[in-house]
Amino acid sequence: MVKVDLSGALGFLDSAGPDYGAASLAHKALADGIWAGAEFTGWRQLPRRVQGEELKKIQTAAERIRDTSQVLVVVGIGGSYLGARAGIELIRPKNGPEVIFAGNGLSPDDLNDKIERLGDRDFSVNVVSKSGTTLEPAVAFRVFRGLLEKKYGAAAKKRIYATTDAARGVLKTIADDEGYETFVVPDDVGGRYSVLSAVGLLPLAAAGCDIQTLVGAAAEAMYDLDQRSAENPAWQYAAARNALYARGKTIELLASYEPSFRYMAEWWKQLFGESEGKNGVGIYPASVEYNADLHSMGQYIQEGPRTLMETVVSFERPLRDYEVPFSMGDADGLNYLAGRGLGEISRVAMEAVKAAHVAGGVPNIGISVPRRDEDGFAELVCFFETACAISGYMLGVNPFDQPGVEAYKKNMFRMLGKPGA
Repeated sequence: MVKVDLSGALGFLDSAGPDYGAASLAHKALADGIWAGAEFTGWRQLPRRVQGEELKKIQTAAERIRDTSQVLVVVGIGGSYLGARAGIELIRPKNGPEVIFAGNGLSPDDLNDKIERLGDRDFSVNVVSKSGTTLEPAVAFRVFRGLLEKKYGAAAKKRIYATTDAARGVLKTIADDEGYETFVVPDDVGGRYSVLSAVGLLPLAAAGCDIQTLVGAAAEAMYDLDQRSAENPAWQYAAARNALYARGKTIELLASYEPSFRYMAEWWKQLFGESEGKNGVGIYPASVEYNADLHSMGQYIQEGPRTLMETVVSFERPLRDYEVPFSMGDADGLNYLAGRGLGEISRVAMEAVKAAHVAGGVPNIGISVPRRDEDGFAELVCFFETACAISGYMLGVNPFDQPGVEAYKKNMFRMLGKPGA
């Protein structure tokens, strides 16, 4: 299970420490559905709801994709793709097709690069959109649907999987008219909380992840995270970051020493940024990748403005360790490390960085999970979702809406000349 270490943050707080009373009230409001956004808290039951026939349907479609395709193109933006990409990048499954993510931008160079990367290989498309009207994925779906139809003719529709609303919307209408296999984006789950639905599970399963194990671990994690006490790691994280925010730490850096964590950080940034950044308040979510960023951003973190807090995600055991080899003559002076695993060396580096940053005025919150696998991914997703909801309520905002996201869309459609805009 996820563990939270506040030893690097408590020195920046008064003797009372984090406000677990406020965390308790926020958790009760979340569980009882009595505060704003309660209609979008279905994510808490997703791991249990998806088990059974829906999970079997996802697994069957994933097997078909693996059997018929060398590439799966996942078309989506924001919560429609970040969770799946985070899981695939973190777990790194090895027995599935390559997954290309499209529809998350409007760059012609990027689109052409993805088409060239696809080449002449057999492929399928999973288009993920609640409505089907979001411009970026809608354009990409038109392009890749056209490529499918050109390559496979009438059989193309058997290679398109639409994850969308259960009953309405442009994409649902297209899917029904064309006969695409469909999966449901639940009405009571917002996009950034949807990774444990078909939105994330179909791409994860197609890529070769064990979603049966993943969903089982998520169900256990959600049960554990419903604990109503200061021992709950979601309370510890939410309360600590809010206490630090009240003391002027307005920017949170999410860090990890695993390069495969990069898209987990991107998912986390959307989760917390879209949930908390409203009504003129909110901790700004940013991310860094250690050790690399210690040699680029390290100076700023150590001695720049003291508005930073740092949350470091670590994995207790590597999937595979590697020992530093012995070298005759010791020309590079590294024989003092010979025979020691990189996992141990990385842990020492992490403790050294923590000590330096805390001494330099940057509070440090540690988050650890046992391994970088399906269990670890599921536990992190459930932990961050629960902590985000509690933290948002503690801030006094609705953590399940995103009214500001529509502002650019209205301008863009009007400036592009969309009818009715």
